[in-house]
Amino acid sequence: MLKITDIDFKDQIVLLRTDYNVPIKNGAVTDDARIRASLETIKYIVNAGAGQIIIISHLGRPEGKVVEEMRLTPVAKKLSELLGINVPKLDDCIDVKIPNERIVLLENLRFHPEEEANDDFFARKLAVNADVFVNDAFSDCHRAHSSMVQIPKLLPSCAGFQLIREVINLNLENIAKPAVAVMGGSKVSTKIGLIQNMLKKVDIILIGGAMMFTFLKAMGFEVGKSRYEEDNVATAKKLLKENKKRIVLPIDAVVADKIEEGAKARNASIENIRKDDIGVDIGEATVRYYNQILDGAKTVIWNGPMGIIEIDAFARGTEEIALHISQLKATTIAGGGETISVIDKLKIGNKFTFVSTAGGAALEFLEGKELPGLKALEDSEKKFEQ
Repeated sequence: MLKITDIDFKDQIVLLRTDYNVPIKNGAVTDDARIRASLETIKYIVNAGAGQIIIISHLGRPEGKVVEEMRLTPVAKKLSELLGINVPKLDDCIDVKIPNERIVLLENLRFHPEEEANDDFFARKLAVNADVFVNDAFSDCHRAHSSMVQIPKLLPSCAGFQLIREVINLNLENIAKPAVAVMGGSKVSTKIGLIQNMLKKVDIILIGGAMMFTFLKAMGFEVGKSRYEEDNVATAKKLLKENKKRIVLPIDAVVADKIEEGAKARNASIENIRKDDIGVDIGEATVRYYNQILDGAKTVIWNGPMGIIEIDAFARGTEEIALHISQLKATTIAGGGETISVIDKLKIGNKFTFVSTAGGAALEFLEGKELPGLKALEDSEKKFEQ
């Protein structure tokens, strides 16, 4: 695909797809990380002499209807503050008169059902005023939506800086070895593809989160009332059999009588989990064990919490692993919503080599799936170079 640095933007009207799906409370943006992530691309296009930048994005899930709380007005206000210029926000994203302003933000794409329906005529309306398209929304590239897939068929298209960063950092083809993946979360079912693809890229996978109990059940251990997936015990057993010593499981766990603040909890070896116990975190010995393995890594990829991070007493394992990874002299890559929440809470984002904000797109990319948004950019380059 073409990169933003491959395009001559002089006097061009640029249609820029960003991911401004940010949290808003009481009419104000509460986390502007995704807006800040787009600034490098915006400033580059401006400095390259573009005639105008028309920005498009979605916000939330309005299901094809106008939802007042999901208007992009607060985003325009925050973007104006960050750029130091007025960025007007229009009342719709199609059939509107574009004002003579250097940068303009159109209204929420998903107010129109045609966006998620991948409608080509809707894309034509979005692209009607533009000369070139820049996709800087990697986090939406797993969606076969109109703004992601149809616009690159209509305009010469390229990848913005944020999209490029995600693709480069999440590409694990030539990572330094030994490489270790730390994988948590609740369900094996949602991580099977990721685990299988990771086993092709890394040397060891350290398992945590509720899904560790599906693996422990597969090994014949008592897991008490811990959350596990009966339907995936056989899958877990097969993965363990085929990848001896490469999939590493906890040696102890924090177990509690209930999942709430102030619950009675204790540390238990995996051989000593009782029938009434609920597993809520990896144990103290496991934290030390995992950190020793991480010490030998040259690359670490982390996705998913080790315990129930919503309750402070059950978040310790996750936080200790996070802090340890942040101090390693290795390439450290992290992604996933709950993973980022922990990193933000501990204020250690600047200590990681790369923190992906892409969520589902990052997971699908790491699974080795073809992302429609990236495929569209690749096809666009072939089409418009002819």
